Amino acid sequence: MNAPLLSLDDVFQAQARLVGGVRLTPCAPSARLSDLTGMRIIAKHDYLQATGSFKERGARNALGLLSPTERARGVIAASAGNHALGLAFHGRALGISVTVVMPRLAPRVKAGRCHALGAHVVLHGDTFDEAAAHARSLADAGGQTYVHPFDDPVVMAGQGTLALEVLDQIPDLEAIVVPVGGGGLLAGVITAVKALRPDVLVIGVEPVHASGLVAALHAQRPVHTQTLPTLADGLAVAQVGAGGFATVRAVVDRVVTVSEDELALAMLALSEAEDVVIEGAGAAALAACLSGRLPELAGRRVVVPVTGRNIDPAVHARALCRARLVREERLSSCVA
Repeated sequence: MNAPLLSLDDVFQAQARLVGGVRLTPCAPSARLSDLTGMRIIAKHDYLQATGSFKERGARNALGLLSPTERARGVIAASAGNHALGLAFHGRALGISVTVVMPRLAPRVKAGRCHALGAHVVLHGDTFDEAAAHARSLADAGGQTYVHPFDDPVVMAGQGTLALEVLDQIPDLEAIVVPVGGGGLLAGVITAVKALRPDVLVIGVEPVHASGLVAALHAQRPVHTQTLPTLADGLAVAQVGAGGFATVRAVVDRVVTVSEDELALAMLALSEAEDVVIEGAGAAALAACLSGRLPELAGRRVVVPVTGRNIDPAVHARALCRARLVREERLSSCVA
């Protein structure tokens, strides 16, 4: 953990590997979101990937690096959903067998879609850690390659291709706000941005209910934290990855946390301003910009990756209900 695991060359190689495999998604200014935040918001619409999430960048890169023997044996992963979707989609495209292990409380929409894409879905445990331990035991028994959802330099390099696109699309950006769960996206983004544009601020954002990077920065090492249920279920990781932490710890400019109300308000803002249904994790970067905790970004060109749209409709509806009540300053409860 003494040296970063990623290099800019790793990210460039991943970008070349992903050509024709993942989509170049738009990065567009939003006047309405800019008005709401006081920043010059530019939304990176990575929820427009085929599976509805940025996660397929890392998944496709990992699959593309398998040896012929590894391809024949297949892969296995533990995931709250989006990493699994990316592996299932690209595994089918590349003819590679995929098994995914999800916590039993994983969103139904994600488990169902993985199954529809041909993946073998195993529901095990109540937490990501329990699902991951089971996935590793299955991999050991069956000889498949285990593809970690975030703490793998190959996956992190794939996620970093998002930043290469942003730097090409918005050459005058001044900051990028990045959602953090296990830290794979932040590690990939920060590797690219700080190598090519060290003046650009890179700010991480976590849910208050799952703030593993904040805890790691305080402890100066990854530590296990208590997570609570959160709208940003895709960020609900109890311990940030060791590789991601080694990559970001000395160079991330700030890390902030957002509440459940703030996540809901960001989901509502995206629904109203952009007419899109976005999951809590996908709205986290905007939540930070709306929170008032980033005054240094006022008036600046800020890229907000909108990273995922895979959410159960009922959960989304309850979140918007909550947000409207918060906005009207009369929050009581939303009936399920």
